[in-house]
Amino acid sequence: MLIPPRLVVGLGLVAVLAAAPPSASAQTAPPTLLVLLSVDQMRGDYVERYGHQWTGGLRRLVDEGARFPLASFPYQNTVTCAGHATMSTGVFPATHGMVLNAWWDRASAQQISCTHDPGVTNIGYGGAAKGGDSPHRLLAATFADELRTQLPVTPRIVSLSMKARSAIAMAGRRADAVVWFADGRWTTSSYYTREPVSFVARFIEANPVERDYGSAWTKLLPEAAYLFDEAPVGERGTRAWGPTFPHALASPSGQADADFYASWSTSPQADAYLARLGIASVEALGMGRGPGVDFLALSFSVLDTVGHAYGPRSHEVQDVLARLDRTLAGFFADLDRLVGRDRYVVALTGDHGVAPVPEQMEAAGMDAGRVPAKEYAARLQAVLERHFGPGTHLASLTYTDVYFAAGIYDRLLAAPQAMREVIAEIEATPGIHRVLRSDDLAVGRLPDDPLARSASLSYHRNRSGDLIVIPRPFWLNSTAVSTHGTGYEYDTRVPVILMGARVGAGVSLAPATPADIPPTFAYLAGITMARTDGRVLTDALLAPGAPGALPQKTASPQ
Repeated sequence: MLIPPRLVVGLGLVAVLAAAPPSASAQTAPPTLLVLLSVDQMRGDYVERYGHQWTGGLRRLVDEGARFPLASFPYQNTVTCAGHATMSTGVFPATHGMVLNAWWDRASAQQISCTHDPGVTNIGYGGAAKGGDSPHRLLAATFADELRTQLPVTPRIVSLSMKARSAIAMAGRRADAVVWFADGRWTTSSYYTREPVSFVARFIEANPVERDYGSAWTKLLPEAAYLFDEAPVGERGTRAWGPTFPHALASPSGQADADFYASWSTSPQADAYLARLGIASVEALGMGRGPGVDFLALSFSVLDTVGHAYGPRSHEVQDVLARLDRTLAGFFADLDRLVGRDRYVVALTGDHGVAPVPEQMEAAGMDAGRVPAKEYAARLQAVLERHFGPGTHLASLTYTDVYFAAGIYDRLLAAPQAMREVIAEIEATPGIHRVLRSDDLAVGRLPDDPLARSASLSYHRNRSGDLIVIPRPFWLNSTAVSTHGTGYEYDTRVPVILMGARVGAGVSLAPATPADIPPTFAYLAGITMARTDGRVLTDALLAPGAPGALPQKTASPQ
């Protein structure tokens, strides 16, 4: 059910704008450029918590866009690869198959990343690159795939991120440029091109990352603007940086090496660089200026790296968002100039949220902590050896998934007492809520539990674990300061905001998910997705006279 538009004021945010309606052509002409912006690890409540500090691009999205504050992922495995595949395909992990960032591959008996492809070779800009990555494990078509297949005018498609799994998942199978940063250099794959893409190479040569060596990440806002303590309990920082500012972009070696590149990738400079490379792509390819519809995808990864090291209440997280606000202000200004304000549509979302730091929740008197996974793994092995004899019976613990060695799960199914003991051993572990069996998930035999239903949407028979472990709230199976990957709201809620041509301004309290972005983009581009778990966000689109439409808007006064 669509909620009628209303004035929503909170934390200084005015959600509905009073403005003259756009021109008739802006209401009816399809956009010529569709832009997907993902902010890795951006919790949905960051808009309410930190939004009053924004004055640039994030502010413009909030003020001029159609916002869905109740948007969330309905599945459990809220991790980067799953999130980006969902926002690009419009289906959930049970269908697109990218169930985790990495999973235990039963055929090869090894852990593999979601983009690992032994049949291709990565190509470095300015040097050799390691490994091979591609979308060949993605089991559904992306919006970009459908766009290139269906339109009579070949679209320009570019996808950029600091992470291979983000850039590849957003692009899909065919693109003009798919680029990420790995091992100190910008990288692509022979899956997409035989050699470095020329305009990307020119930009990187003219804008070397090493230029930032010796600089420092300092606070952008006045000290009084930062909420919470600067170095609360549980916050540790990175290998190079402590829990307080400033954070130097340097290395003990005195030169740009792996330590420097790791720090640079964790700094707001990386987000700013990515935005500039995005605009360089628009300029070089003439994106948004032709007769067809082009697609640009950017995934800003710094918030995720910082959130893992400092937690969601940190000054670092607040500063990353404040600086991204400025970065996006310049990015949108460049799109206005190069494409035209009424010719593009932006969708901003996140791939997952992040949990509170357990030590901080413990200090507040909550039930919280860290799951002793290594201890229960050892106990599980002991139970299995008692029933099946000596041997390595436990193959892998990956996020919430337990993988047994080949044949062991079938033996457990044939030995109900052993199965009960294994599950009881896990559920007796501090911080564990319950354990689900893969044979139950495979046939939809689920307990009456919302978390079980969310686990089913992440389950893929050939890739998910034999047992799925659901932790209790505020309990992490990780040594990072904070992480994500559960069906709890702090991990599932993310922003969904649309802004631009044929988009209204305001707030809709209707249910939404990042899976709604591909069918909405498809509608705007005049194409059809083969299948989606999402819906067209009709309450965001300008449709004069349509019930439930958000208020019309034009540019805010400058």
